[in-house]
Amino acid sequence: MNPLRPILLVDGNADDVERTRYALEQNGVSAELVVARDGITALQWLLGEGARGGTGPRDPQMVLLELGVAGGLQVLRRVREHARTRFLPVVILTSSREQRDVVESYQLGANSYVRKPVDRAEFVAVAREIVRYWVVLNEQVPIGASAP
Repeated sequence: MNPLRPILLVDGNADDVERTRYALEQNGVSAELVVARDGITALQWLLGEGARGGTGPRDPQMVLLELGVAGGLQVLRRVREHARTRFLPVVILTSSREQRDVVESYQLGANSYVRKPVDRAEFVAVAREIVRYWVVLNEQVPIGASAP
């Protein structure tokens, strides 16, 4: 598994960021893991909005989004509103067990909703399945493509 584009992880919890990094490494994922600790940073990186230094928008392989970060659902909303990222796979990878979070995530266009396991081995297994499906098996819409 060697995607050319990075994976964007939107998560403000340092322990969860390291668990995700470890899980991806254990599963042979060599893609760069870009970490945004809040929604504003994620949107700046992803869409190039308000970014300093003239950096333009980026095209990750997928987004792993923790709903507990500041502006988490706003990231999903903006990704789906923007023509360039409308079809970008967004997997909610969260510790939230709230039914309203599940419903709202899907209403806003999440591709998948996965609860983070607490156990490290289980987390590695979950990451393997996420990557296997969204990076290896899933046929993505080409970047910048629009509906006919």
